[in-house]
Amino acid sequence: MAQRVLLIVSGGIAAYKALELVRLLRGRDIAVRAVMTEAAKQFVTPLSLGVLTEDHVYGALFDLKDEREIGHIQLSRDADLVVVAPASADILAKMAAGIADDLATTLLLATDKPVLAVPAMNVRMWHHKATQRNLAQLREDGIHVMEPAIGAMACNEWGKGRLPEPVDILAEIERLLAEGPGAAEPHPLLTDTTRTINAPDLSEHNLFGRHVLVTAGPTHEPIDPVRYIANRSSGRQGFAIAAAAARAGARVTLVAGPVTLPTPPGVTRVDVETAREMAVAVEQALPADVAIMVAAVADWRATDEAAQKLKKDGSGKPAPLALTENPDILAALGQHPQRPALLIGFAAETESVIDHARAKRTRKGADWIVANDVSGAVMGGDSNAVHLVTADGAESWPDMPKTAVAARLIERIADALAGH
Repeated sequence: MAQRVLLIVSGGIAAYKALELVRLLRGRDIAVRAVMTEAAKQFVTPLSLGVLTEDHVYGALFDLKDEREIGHIQLSRDADLVVVAPASADILAKMAAGIADDLATTLLLATDKPVLAVPAMNVRMWHHKATQRNLAQLREDGIHVMEPAIGAMACNEWGKGRLPEPVDILAEIERLLAEGPGAAEPHPLLTDTTRTINAPDLSEHNLFGRHVLVTAGPTHEPIDPVRYIANRSSGRQGFAIAAAAARAGARVTLVAGPVTLPTPPGVTRVDVETAREMAVAVEQALPADVAIMVAAVADWRATDEAAQKLKKDGSGKPAPLALTENPDILAALGQHPQRPALLIGFAAETESVIDHARAKRTRKGADWIVANDVSGAVMGGDSNAVHLVTADGAESWPDMPKTAVAARLIERIADALAGH
């Protein structure tokens, strides 16, 4: 499923750069739907933007045809990310104050998706106390604000306020899309009370009424007070899957190892450190309809954790470190009296990926194994190329952002539970 950006173009001489930004986004197979303010139309024509987006360009709040075909509320929520570029001082002020007096500002007030603002204005306007106050408010509200560039202005002044180059804006957009909704939204844009009345996404791939259990991240197994056994797992894939399951309407419990990622909206998070703590948290989260064991659990732990920091003795001999196996959480779930109806494990391999995944599926008693080759930069990276191994065979998916892998997997899970 292609990722989608809603691009809001506000007035200013830098509006022409929005055309290049759209071209770059489309070159990365990111779908773009555009909205223009009346001021933006003084610098760029809707026709030019429409040709590049290959879509209708929206601009009027009370356009009967547009409202009939796609209402402005739906328009505000169909995208994975809302981008305001260029963001004039005027639209930033309206966003900070919650003013909704045209289509663009109404969409920004109605959206429940992450928002990136890319300011562009005269240097004196940028440094004005009112603008800086508005920017502080926007950041507090959870809006991502990209710093403008420094250079010559169209008004022959020089300083901070130029729109960043489209390629730099593209990089920031890709970063936010790759990190997923939870990472792209550091603070919720909606209060807790308004979030509870949000209408769910009533797509055909839904998990309403289902409990989905997800594990994510590494585990840290202490050796002494300052050292531990771990791996390079960032938790991004597991968090993306938890976020996708929540968007599909599921009740989601996320058991997370030690990572610094924000909790996805609508997800109940349980933080743990060690494999044994994770095993207990998984047990306490049962029963579940689906368990997706994404966490890269350490296979071993120190047999005896040292109470004090271990010291080198100068002999050159190896440290006296004895290891013992950690509990196998996936295998335990496969034999559990409350075994989930669909049990999915992950396999991080460096060779013979599909063969090892097939063997693991049988050995662990799992229904599916999602396997990937981690010999490259997958751990900690933004993308993933996985193989879905089931009783019916192996299905190889192309390299894609981890958020896209998550969305595709949740769609497959929803279809499987629905009996498709």
